[in-house]
Amino acid sequence: MKIVVLNGSPRPKGNTAALVAAFQEGAESKGHQVSVLQVGTMKIGGCKGCEYCHTKGNGACIQKDDMAEVYPALAEAEMLVLASPVYYFGLTGQLQSVVSRFYAVMSPAAKKWALLLTSGSPNVYGAIEAQYRGILNFIQAEDLGVFAYDGKKVGTEEAFAEVRAFGASL
Repeated sequence: MKIVVLNGSPRPKGNTAALVAAFQEGAESKGHQVSVLQVGTMKIGGCKGCEYCHTKGNGACIQKDDMAEVYPALAEAEMLVLASPVYYFGLTGQLQSVVSRFYAVMSPAAKKWALLLTSGSPNVYGAIEAQYRGILNFIQAEDLGVFAYDGKKVGTEEAFAEVRAFGASL
């Protein structure tokens, strides 16, 4: 299976990156092809609502930025994983910009999704999970799991083992 992970963290060696690496290790151990896109460090603007993509653009966004690297991966993905630290009750601004740009294609090709979240604070996932489930409902995709780690569990081998096992179970 072709799996695309959109890592929204701007920190290349942070807790989210470590969680993504554990997931990737597990999934690749079972022969899946995993591509990790470091969208947290890419230059990607949010949707401008200009409707170019749905009029003259035939599904192509008018903006010329790093989203050009993301769209082809979305078109081929069989599974999409959103990974993000939670800074203030939401996905990182970088990942949220990517999600808003899904509008140009209306929905990524992937019909299987998962969500990986990290936070230093407990009980901060409600809004993100509601948005995630709303997207899945809209595009009729399957939720393969939400893995949220905070407080003393974030960055632990227990967390890594859980997402590694999840990746290996696919």
